[in-house]
Amino acid sequence: MVFGDDGERVGEKTLDKIVKTDAAWRRQLSPAAYRVARQAGTERPYSGDHEKPDTPGLYRCVCCDTALFDAATQFHSGTGWPSFWAPIAANNVSEHVDRSFGMRRTEITCTRCDAHLGHVFNDGPPPTRLRYCMNAVALRFVPTAAPSSPA
Repeated sequence: MVFGDDGERVGEKTLDKIVKTDAAWRRQLSPAAYRVARQAGTERPYSGDHEKPDTPGLYRCVCCDTALFDAATQFHSGTGWPSFWAPIAANNVSEHVDRSFGMRRTEITCTRCDAHLGHVFNDGPPPTRLRYCMNAVALRFVPTAAPSSPA
């Protein structure tokens, strides 16, 4: 699902998967974003800069700019990572079983470029009771563009 920077749904479009070489991702991303998004790392809690904003906006994938979360679904989880109760569109994120570190979790990736974003847990608030616990360095916040006034 494609969204404009005004937060409005542009529509459903079939987009090509973004595939780049490791070297291309390294050139595009900061070292921290590369480690998280391309190597399934995790940033330290409270190290990100994505506290719930006072302004409306979208969180986009740092790798491919796909809209992932609406700030309206963000909540303070107390975990130290940006948390959301739902993605902006279910088909913009993908779920995968993650058995790393001796645990069984559900990993969340960007559907378009396979960037690792974080994990989803069943301890969130209503209405979904889900907590999409994302890495801040994998997201880019874009304030909602104000609608232009008629001249």
